[in-house]
Amino acid sequence: MRKSFAAAVLAGALIFSLPAAAAEYAFDKKGMHASITWRIKHLGYSWMTGRFDNFDGSLSFDDAKPDAANVKVEIDVNSLSSNHAERDKHLRSPDYLDTAAHPKATFESTSVKSAGGGKAKITGNFTFRGITKEITIDAEKVGSGPDPWGGERAGFTGTTQLTLADFQMKKQLGPASAIVYITLDLEGVKK
Repeated sequence: MRKSFAAAVLAGALIFSLPAAAAEYAFDKKGMHASITWRIKHLGYSWMTGRFDNFDGSLSFDDAKPDAANVKVEIDVNSLSSNHAERDKHLRSPDYLDTAAHPKATFESTSVKSAGGGKAKITGNFTFRGITKEITIDAEKVGSGPDPWGGERAGFTGTTQLTLADFQMKKQLGPASAIVYITLDLEGVKK
């Protein structure tokens, strides 16, 4: 009896001493509670804005260990929309995105540095137009908890900027449009 009790106590202690695994989340594509938007200056006079309608990804996150987070995003570059069909066709051409040759863009995190208050700098490899560069996303946890359907969710927002010359764009929309600003608003459903 004592051996059984001791074994049970030891097993319980081992279970509770194991590190908690980070929660795995899939982007909420079904409800589209996620978006990837962009903006770029047009001729230096105003902002042209748009979005990518098709993307997917996942994230791994543990509140107790935010620096161990992991993020993966894949964007269907053909899904670009600036709310102007002719301009979108031109932006997909070899002059700009060259979607026929490079239909996907990807991001995979390599490190996360917590800045406190739910904020972090996420560094990773971004591949766009066949070129991979290291970029940093300024991220913030928006919130997490149960949803009305019996699941759990976590939401994050992040911003970054890309210098178009780094990805060998052949043209720009004027000298003031050398940088595109990206915003990721991602809500994940716990797997």
